Order: sequence, then structure tokens, then C-alpha cells
Amino acid sequence: MAHIDVSDIHYFLSDGTQLLGGVTFKVTSGSKTALIGPNGAGKTTLIRIIAGDIKADEGAISRSGGMGIMRQFVGQVRDESTVRDLLVSTASADLAKAAKAMDETELLMMESDDEKVQMRYAQAIIDWGDAGGYELETAWDKVCITALGVPFERASHRLASSLSGGEQKRLVLEALFEGPDELLLLDEPDNYLDVPGKRWLEATMNESPKTVLFISHDRELLNNAASRIVTLEPGHSGATAWIHGGAFGTYVDARRERNERFEELRKRWDEEHVKLKELVNMYKNKAAFRSDMANRYHAAQTRLAKFLEAGPPQAIPLEQNVNMRLKGGRTAKRAIVAKKLELTGLMKPFSNEIWFGDRVAILGSNGSGKSHFLRLLAAGGTDPEREHLPVSDFEIAEVPHEGTVKLGARIRPGFFAQTHSRPDLMGRPLLDILHRGDEHRSGMAREAASGALDGYGLAGQAEQKYDSLSGGQQARFQILLLQLSGATLLLLDEPTDNLDLHSGEALESAIDSFEGTVLAVTHDRWFARSFDRFLVFGSNGKVYESTEPVWDEARVQRER
Repeated sequence: MAHIDVSDIHYFLSDGTQLLGGVTFKVTSGSKTALIGPNGAGKTTLIRIIAGDIKADEGAISRSGGMGIMRQFVGQVRDESTVRDLLVSTASADLAKAAKAMDETELLMMESDDEKVQMRYAQAIIDWGDAGGYELETAWDKVCITALGVPFERASHRLASSLSGGEQKRLVLEALFEGPDELLLLDEPDNYLDVPGKRWLEATMNESPKTVLFISHDRELLNNAASRIVTLEPGHSGATAWIHGGAFGTYVDARRERNERFEELRKRWDEEHVKLKELVNMYKNKAAFRSDMANRYHAAQTRLAKFLEAGPPQAIPLEQNVNMRLKGGRTAKRAIVAKKLELTGLMKPFSNEIWFGDRVAILGSNGSGKSHFLRLLAAGGTDPEREHLPVSDFEIAEVPHEGTVKLGARIRPGFFAQTHSRPDLMGRPLLDILHRGDEHRSGMAREAASGALDGYGLAGQAEQKYDSLSGGQQARFQILLLQLSGATLLLLDEPTDNLDLHSGEALESAIDSFEGTVLAVTHDRWFARSFDRFLVFGSNGKVYESTEPVWDEARVQRER
């Protein structure tokens, strides 16, 4: 059986900032433990410490059982990696080493067939077999059929980048739960999954005997799958951990009661501190005139010193102050008009009108064309006018289509990218991005820019570069740029994937008060409840409207 024991972990960032300040908790055998906390609290860093990728500055990690890992990048693979490479990333170090040797010798065999190369290739085959590679390929065949609908032999050399983010996630998750490892570390496993995929994940976690530590911000998944919740709570000396021994359904009330108790204890401590200081000052003044008061003065000093040495009760956790203000502006009544619009190779022709002020959730399975539709709108639709060009500098890939989709007057699309891929922001500090501005938004004085960052809980990251932020911090900064850009049409592709619970609620409030039109691709069941229209991309290739969220659409049937 497998377990994790995290003991007094301290970790400092390269600039000297303490990120983790004595994190301690246990993940018991067979438990499904969720690791949550504000964006930037150090959740992924802690997972990397447990995995052995980086070392803590202080403290110790002990664990038992073979360990399988899903890293945060899964779902965002855009390099030359293949499906086989993705599956190998879930395997043990020995098997990964044998796989690399196989790949290298296969390339050599293509260039030369001399005896030395043949011998190396033969040895690589033997090592692959000894490491259990062929047995694992049998399991991978089952995994590929389940996740992709094709056997491993057909899928193995396919580029991972040709898969949707959800398909990448499902493939790796299937491999991990099918594999031999008893302990799984999953960094945001639900991101990019559609709702049938999330329901599968919930059921698989509940049925599996494996020990699982996972990061998630999905309130439905936390409620349905987590048996224990560990919260990283930022403090002045780094984050510490609070353990809630129950499910998410009782978490909010338990946390509120705990914080109220801390507040009361701190209030009493402060009152006692004032009394002791007043007592010391009183005896000090009396001792100056009466020698018989000297002993009482020293006793009061000793009492105060012991009181301070014991220290105050645990501090109330620092809460993020995230206050998103999406302004928008008046536009034409008909914001979007689609006529016989067909996304080439994805969906059948459909027509629809979206009106000013509508809140439209775009639902459907992964790979059905939802993000393509959003990108087409983000680029200004069919034959865009100048006023319809996006309010950001990054390039939006062309979306092949037939028919038309046009934007109404004064519509300025603001696009939130699911992958947070923003080449125009890479390598630039947040404060500098706001200070300099661009052709779509005016530059800001540094004081005003700092205030804007503070409203999104990013004041502490003002000098950090965009690409060094956590996924949730990048998401919040993207939303801040939409606020400053004057967008009147918000196009949000999975905006809550990386947002912590507090930020997700702040986004819902911001959307509610936004003067304009909102379209959001989402698989977040909690978030979707705040929308009033639902455009569903069906498994039969048809797009239809529903009065309620639809979560049971299967994968679109097409040649793969």
C-alpha cells in the first residue's frame, strides 16, 4: 500500500521569498486527498517536491509504493512529442530510459545497418522487454482504444499536439489508473476534460484502490471525489497546511468556523497582551518611588516575556483580495449573427443570433469545435471590419469555415486563451506590461498599474515575468487585460480551469456586472449555472440551443 508523509517543508524562491513555511500533512493509504489553495500558494511546487523534481530547503518527504505522476503541462503539449512519448511519461524511470534507448537505436538503424548498430538495437529490445515494456504496451492498447478510439499501434506515432487538451489528459489518466503504480500525483487532472470525462474521473478515483493526491479547483469534482482536503494557506512566512478531514460539502462551513475561532483567540491574546504591558508599566512607575515594588516589577516583566515567547495563536489565514471589474460598453442589439456557419470538418452548418447582454455557455465534448468557434469570433468573424479586430496583439490561428458569422456594431472581441499562451507577454514583468500599454490600451502610471494588479491579487507579482506566474495568476492577469482593453464581447475559453475557488467566484460576479455579451466554453458545472443560454455542440455534428446545461453529449463521431 502507498502513503505520503510531508513533514515541515520549507521552500524559498530564487528572490528569497519564502513560498512554503512549514507544510506538514499525511496522505493515508487508499485516500483521495485534494490539495487546494489560492493561486501562487505553492501547490504545484509542493507536488514537484514530493515527486523529487526539486528539493525543499528544509523538511522531509517520505512515501511508499510506486509513484505515477501527471504533470501540469499535460493538455498543453504542442511540441513534436508523440502519443507514445506521452504514455512513456507516465512510466517508471527505468522504463522511460529503455524507451529512450529504443528510440535512439531505431533512428540509428534508419541511417546505418552495420553490425554494431544492429547489436545495440537488439540490446535495446531486450532491455525494453526486461523493463516490462511489452506488457505495458498491451495495457496501452486498451488505454488508446478507450481514450482515442484507436489501438496503440495506430496511435503511437501520432503527434500529441494533434490531440485536444482533453484527449491528452484522458490518455494519461487512463494510463496511470491502468498502470502498476499504487500512488498517483495528479496536477489539475480535470483541466481540459469535458463533463463526461470529469464524471469518469470521479468514478475512477472513487473505485480505485490507489492512493491519490490531486490539485483541483473544480468544485463539483472536489465534492464528488475528495475524501480529505489539504489547504495551503499563505502567511507572512510562507504557506502552511490546514487539513479538513471530510469532503468538500462540509469544507466551507468548517473553514469559516475555524477562522472565526482564530479571530476570537487572537482578539483575546491581544487584550491580554495590552493588560500585561500596562501591568509592567504600572509596576515600573511604582518601583521608581517604592523599593518594595521592585520584585513585583521583575515578576511582571518575566510574565510578559514568557507570554511573548509562547507567541500568539495561529494567525488567521491571509485572504486574497480579488476584485475583478469587467466594464464593457453598449453595442448593437444583435451582437453575433451566424448564417449557415460550418466549421470545416468539425460541425454541420447552423444559424443563430446572440444578442447584446446575453450570457452564453458553449457546451459539448472535447474535439467538437467549441474552441474553434470562439477563435473565429475572436478574430472578428467572417471578413471582419477594423472595429471588430481583437483587443490583443497575439496571433489567432485561422479557422476554416463555410457560411458566415458577423459581429454587430461597436463589438470589440476580447479573447481569453485556454492554454494562456501569450507570446506577446512572455518574458515581460506585469508592471511593465501595464505601464507601457499597447495599441489597444493606454499605458498606466506605475502607481495606477500597481493598484490594478492589487485588485486582482497580483500586487506581490508586479515585478515577476508573465511566464513565471502560476496558471491561475496568468488567468487573472489575462482577465485584467480584458478589463483594461475596452472589450465589449468576452470570449472565454475554459476561464475557470486554473482559477482558485475565490477567484472563480470573483469572475462570476464580474461577468454578472459586465455591460456587454459573454460567450464561454466551459466544462465547469458549477460555473455554467450562472449563464442564461446554452449552445451545445452535439456528438452528431449538429449545434443546438438548450434552456438547461447539457452534459451527456458523447465524443463527436468522425474519422480519427
